[in-house]
Amino acid sequence: MFTGIITDIGEVTAVVAGDQTGDQRFTIATRFDMDNVDLGASIACSGCCLTVTSKGKANGRGWFTVDVSGESLSKTTLGTWTVGRRINLERSLKFGDELGGHLVYGHVDGVARIGSITPEGGSLRYVFDAPPALKAFIASKGSVAIDGVSLTVNEVDGARFGVNIIPHTQRETTFGTARAGDPVNLEVDMLARYVARQLEGRSS
Repeated sequence: MFTGIITDIGEVTAVVAGDQTGDQRFTIATRFDMDNVDLGASIACSGCCLTVTSKGKANGRGWFTVDVSGESLSKTTLGTWTVGRRINLERSLKFGDELGGHLVYGHVDGVARIGSITPEGGSLRYVFDAPPALKAFIASKGSVAIDGVSLTVNEVDGARFGVNIIPHTQRETTFGTARAGDPVNLEVDMLARYVARQLEGRSS
């Protein structure tokens, strides 16, 4: 489980086909002290909960590898990752840690796309196009995780929704280099999913 508060921007340094058909292994460089990260630990990589399969240090930076199934590659943006890709990283939540964002599970629900980016005051207004099947789980003033970043929804119009991203978040995440048209990993708020399920049950 995670909070959606990004603590490092990593970089993909190698992409290798895995042992199983369609799988891939990514090597990711990070500022994390990998001495304090166990093999088998979970790290959210741009919103996807992935397992550390090997780790080490090189050229003054830590690195770790993750194995990704063909299914995950097809359902997330990971299938487009190449060497040099910058990704948002967050280590898993420990009991007693501050919950600064909202509870994020690292289970991507679908791929959204950035529809537009416009200045608004001191921040930027991002408008996203979500998969139509997920629009029922996105509510104004509710929470979503975009590429692993916990964000508050400002307004919803069908499958489109907008958020404001402040300069700090732009600097500390990959939103600082995002462009309109980019695909992003979307995880809806689990509470919204449960509420929608309850309402669905009452109407049936």
